[in-house]
Amino acid sequence: MAGEKPVNDAITLTHRRIFILPTQRGLGMLLLIVLLLLIAFVYNNNLAYLLTFLLASVFFITILHTFKSLAGLVVQAGQCKAVFAGEAAGFDIHIHNPNSNERPHCQIKLTKPHSFTLKPHSKITLTLYSTTQKRGWHSAGTVTVFSTYPLGIFYAWSPLRFNVNALVYPKPSAIELPFPEAPSADTHQGASHKGTDDFYGLQSYQAGDSIKHIHWKAFAKGQGLFSKQYSGASTAAEVWLHYDYAAGHNVEERLSQLSRWVIDAEREQIRYGLVLPNLKLMPSNGLSHYQQCLEALALL
Repeated sequence: MAGEKPVNDAITLTHRRIFILPTQRGLGMLLLIVLLLLIAFVYNNNLAYLLTFLLASVFFITILHTFKSLAGLVVQAGQCKAVFAGEAAGFDIHIHNPNSNERPHCQIKLTKPHSFTLKPHSKITLTLYSTTQKRGWHSAGTVTVFSTYPLGIFYAWSPLRFNVNALVYPKPSAIELPFPEAPSADTHQGASHKGTDDFYGLQSYQAGDSIKHIHWKAFAKGQGLFSKQYSGASTAAEVWLHYDYAAGHNVEERLSQLSRWVIDAEREQIRYGLVLPNLKLMPSNGLSHYQQCLEALALL
């Protein structure tokens, strides 16, 4: 069961949201009760009747206790952090026990179950993980709270769906190419600052470029022939990360390379601008700019 439509608010577990069925152990116990009842009827044995009714009473009373182990709990989705594609997105789930009854041996799962026990009038926060596959928004899916307390003969569960999503950035390329030489964010032409002091970036090899400046590693990997460019030490550390300059055979490969460059530029504290087909972000650095660039790549 997928549960009801996704919601933004906290969900209180009531009889409308809790389902309950016998477990395999419970079905075995039910079969035993039926067999004992037949034996008692055939042989007219009072002790067999007593044992049958005792087991039957335990069976039916357990239904109530299993239901009450979940009834009244308040479940709410919390924050979720952005991750890169292929990583596990963590969704915070807040669970509150507003009643005076202890909730022992409860469990909650998204992909893997987590056990928890709640004291009366207490709260707990658990982080549930879901592996991501591609960039963009990743839905939390169905969160299931369940319990087999106290005897394991009944399984009570409540499927919950929250309107919460994790932002998934493009997976950074494993190939660490130097930053591209993009003259500006608005044009593909113009003079570049060449010198012999600091490495500046790459550009396609042109006749007359020094053979010493050829990027042999990229050539050996079949990525093309590039020439290393250098700038004077007085030039400000600033690069443009342009979609058209990113290596790749399709959109995802280009975004993967841009993601790698954003990470590298932020790590090296270089001011970097980002140019995408539908967006231009001026050069800057810092956490806010870093997240803004990665978000733009994720949602392209």
